[in-house]
Amino acid sequence: MSIYKQFEDDDIVEANATVITTGIWTGDTGSLSGDIYTSSVQVGRSGEYYYDCYQASPLASSSVAEVQFAVTYGHVSGGGAPTLLDNDLATLSTKAIYKQYKNLLLDTSDDLFTFLNHNAQHIYVINFQRARLREKLDPGNWALTLSGSNGLFTFIDDSGQTLGDLAANSKAGRVFNVVQGSLTGPSGSTITAISASGHDELSGQVGFGLVYPDLGLIILNPDAISPVVGFNPFKGTNTGSYSSSIQNFKYTGSYVPFAPFTASLVAASGSVHQYNHEALVRSMQIAMRAGYDFQARSSETIASTHYFVRLRNKEFNYSNNPTFYNASNGSIILTDFYKDPKVFVTSIGLYNTQNELLAVAKLSRPLEKSFDKEALIRVRLDF
Repeated sequence: MSIYKQFEDDDIVEANATVITTGIWTGDTGSLSGDIYTSSVQVGRSGEYYYDCYQASPLASSSVAEVQFAVTYGHVSGGGAPTLLDNDLATLSTKAIYKQYKNLLLDTSDDLFTFLNHNAQHIYVINFQRARLREKLDPGNWALTLSGSNGLFTFIDDSGQTLGDLAANSKAGRVFNVVQGSLTGPSGSTITAISASGHDELSGQVGFGLVYPDLGLIILNPDAISPVVGFNPFKGTNTGSYSSSIQNFKYTGSYVPFAPFTASLVAASGSVHQYNHEALVRSMQIAMRAGYDFQARSSETIASTHYFVRLRNKEFNYSNNPTFYNASNGSIILTDFYKDPKVFVTSIGLYNTQNELLAVAKLSRPLEKSFDKEALIRVRLDF
């Protein structure tokens, strides 16, 4: 009685890989709309580094609130945060953030992020929550709308125009430019940069940012985002109606996000500058409350292997089920099965060379097997 059967070379077929995309937000939706929320627990030290953003209030709807992405701000020399000379307890949070993403994304010879030909000393970062990312951010399938004093602006990547450059650090994978445009508009109509007014780059171009889809990171250039969208310079006092609750920024009227403050925190009135990333969160919130959404999808490549299990007429016609045979002497219990046994196949086990069970395939319904019947069953493994 056959129990195991060795696969032959022709029985195993590697199928073409399939790319699957799903919405990146809670519920596998591709649109995050209405509002985003931050948590009051981040008022402390973690809030100096980043804000986690939720699709629902973590206080009012704690059972359904889930982190969707994180927003942070980094400065190469620690601008916007107190230095150790100003405060012995300073954590140099903005410098730590800049160095973290520099080490992760840039070549060891690069000291600054470069957006087109503009060397930026500070960055905004949108970091998608890893569990939602699956394998990677789907390039060309995300759109972020920001709001400021100049209006509403939507940003996408230029994957519709380019295959993307391979980052020098292989861990970072591909990289695309952030451009102003629309997912539904012509791919050639995007705006890639702004003029370098106030900067000394010879090219006169300042890029909006970079996207690293394989790591789920969007790096935005404050030197382009702030003047285009309209992040107003902070003058020491807030305008408009604003509640300083970090759990949920509430503001009305003419209140708009503030531009990054890049000097020492002590030199300014108030502590808002230590949270420069708060401005980007506010900009996103204003846009969402105006009816715009943050669209994004994840992507993963599914590799499939097909195993063709061939049950020939003389194979697998007996069972070791105790209702089929007598365990003490090995005789068949039902005499009608002596010359014409019948069994029903319900599952197939795949084993390694050490007879260790690796996978089990369940049939949708029992399949009758006898000496006058053969079967060919295809088992597909996706990984």
